[in-house]
Amino acid sequence: MSKGFLKGPSSKGNGMLKGVDPVLSGGLLKALDEMGHGDTLALVDRNYPSYSAGPPVVHLGDISAVRAAQAIFTVFPLDTFIETPLVRMRADEGPEATETHNLVWQEATRNHPQALPEALIPRPDFYERAGHCAVIVQCLETAPYSCFILRKGVV
Repeated sequence: MSKGFLKGPSSKGNGMLKGVDPVLSGGLLKALDEMGHGDTLALVDRNYPSYSAGPPVVHLGDISAVRAAQAIFTVFPLDTFIETPLVRMRADEGPEATETHNLVWQEATRNHPQALPEALIPRPDFYERAGHCAVIVQCLETAPYSCFILRKGVV
């Protein structure tokens, strides 16, 4: 083997795995793989204070929350043992649900074997719960209050 063939742990791959959504970076795949049943993930928008929340942060770059959800749900089952494995931050004011909120919910429903009721939690409660997540996944979503917590199910 030639010198320099193996990449060190800080090297970044080029995201070319067969059958894996290219949005799922190596860091995100590792974090998702290390999560166990019942662990939670926060999928947050560009305004969320991710670094001060505490858990490790994976940035997905300039993609929407809907695109991030599409990718995540290809490998991440939602928990079927609880009624609300997906919750959304409730807006302090303004419309209850945006198109982004509805589309993320549709992606979750498409990949979940049972009815998935919409569940909202107040912004301060969301911050508290997100602080206990295994990982925070941040995208550059611009729709307000586009923050979700997903609870991992059994593979």
